[in-house]
Amino acid sequence: MAKAAAVLNSTEGVSGIVHFSQEGNGPTMVSGNISGLKPGLHGFHVHEFGDTTNGCMSTAGPHFNPTNEEHGDREDSIRHVGDLGNIIAGDDGTANFTMYDSKVSLTGKHSVVGRAIVVHTDPDDLGKGGHELSKTTGNSGARVACGIIGVQGNDS
Repeated sequence: MAKAAAVLNSTEGVSGIVHFSQEGNGPTMVSGNISGLKPGLHGFHVHEFGDTTNGCMSTAGPHFNPTNEEHGDREDSIRHVGDLGNIIAGDDGTANFTMYDSKVSLTGKHSVVGRAIVVHTDPDDLGKGGHELSKTTGNSGARVACGIIGVQGNDS
């Protein structure tokens, strides 16, 4: 079992932790608890670079997209590896979630370890919004929290 985690921080008062675990080559479980968000949907993505030296304004780069696909929904067959759709914050500003993803991997050449995980201010339109940014970013707005995905350990 491969495991990783990212501690999210921001200058916007948003914080939380995201856990990743993967058994062999199976789907990766992504679960988290993030607080301080405005209620509603927030785009949630793995970005290419793990640079948060200047907070979320650092050069985390575009969504992690090693297969050169268009932006899409987590359930779409054509999408960036880093496209994780939206998380939903309740009225208290907290998002608790668990998802399983077959494109996200903690090992191999398309591993997300060492990359940035980012929560955005706005909903991800999942590549279907018709906006000029829909097919690249999901038009999900500014970065409101981010962290670097680090190895937590591997169980045999």
